[in-house]
Amino acid sequence: MAKDMTLLWGSGSPPCWRVMIALEEKQLQGYNQKLLSFEKAEHKSKEVLDINPRGQLPAFKHGDNILNESYAACMYLESRFRSQGPQLIPEGQLEQALMYQRMFEVLNLSDKLSNVIYYNYRVPEGERHDSAIKRNKENLAAEIKLWEGYFQKVEAGSYLAGKAFSLADVIVFPVIAYAFRFGLSTERYPKLGAYYNMVKDRPSVKATWPPHWLENPQGGDTLKEF
Repeated sequence: MAKDMTLLWGSGSPPCWRVMIALEEKQLQGYNQKLLSFEKAEHKSKEVLDINPRGQLPAFKHGDNILNESYAACMYLESRFRSQGPQLIPEGQLEQALMYQRMFEVLNLSDKLSNVIYYNYRVPEGERHDSAIKRNKENLAAEIKLWEGYFQKVEAGSYLAGKAFSLADVIVFPVIAYAFRFGLSTERYPKLGAYYNMVKDRPSVKATWPPHWLENPQGGDTLKEF
């Protein structure tokens, strides 16, 4: 089954990481994969464009089925291989509703992280404004506090949608890890930190940890002030 799958991915990309975690959880090791470099613009190569005409990663195929959106790929893998590996969609309605809520809600956190981390990259020097930088930071700080509050309401050792690891964790964890990679304080946000430290040791996460993070564990300090 996995031999019919191809994944083109980039190290540290949350969307790519999600698909890799889902593949591990569904016991689909041995798929065809290739690590590409964003810095060298390899995500714009013909190899990628043949699968994903947007020129973005991940580029994922299973047989003739192409799923380049990470949410779609993860949901497809759970649906297609539901009886294989752990069940990633809870049976209970409350847990299932919470899972979907957190999955899609994290898009807000991801967007606000990008607005802060990549502001100088996206905005030409002459167009940068202190007011925009301040607003982006305030929006991100409020979003992080919101997520910290979510974990204050759940039991210690719980995942995002309950006691069982679910698609919510597959989707959300890479974004949380990204925040800590860029300096978010586990002391200032102990609940988020506890979740991060719990999930980072899960076998599927350890097996797919971004290679360049392993090579350079230090990361950045953009978020150290939050």
